[in-house]
Amino acid sequence: MSSLTRRSVLLACATGAFITVSGTTAEAALRYYPVAPGYRVNVRRGPGTQYPITRVLPEGAMVPIFCQTPGERITGPYGTSTIWDNIDDGEFISDTYVQTGTDGYVRPRCSF
Repeated sequence: MSSLTRRSVLLACATGAFITVSGTTAEAALRYYPVAPGYRVNVRRGPGTQYPITRVLPEGAMVPIFCQTPGERITGPYGTSTIWDNIDDGEFISDTYVQTGTDGYVRPRCSF
């Protein structure tokens, strides 16, 4: 698998649980974060509301954060921030809608 893609393989364990194995060591340690309860969040092509919406996350969604980047200042249920989370190839959501446990960065900065 290429380390430039976010492709993952879903494996079934003997216990019946599933694990995701990704193409790089950094992604193997990836964790999922909950989106703020009661919110359906717009996923955008870039780190700001001027970017087109690609999809809408349902209430109760859990998202991976591959990297984070500064962008438009947004106020959401977890405060005001310029941090945007890259949750898939070319897809971003404001960090103010993700419960990361901190106001700062939890993942590396995105490199474009």
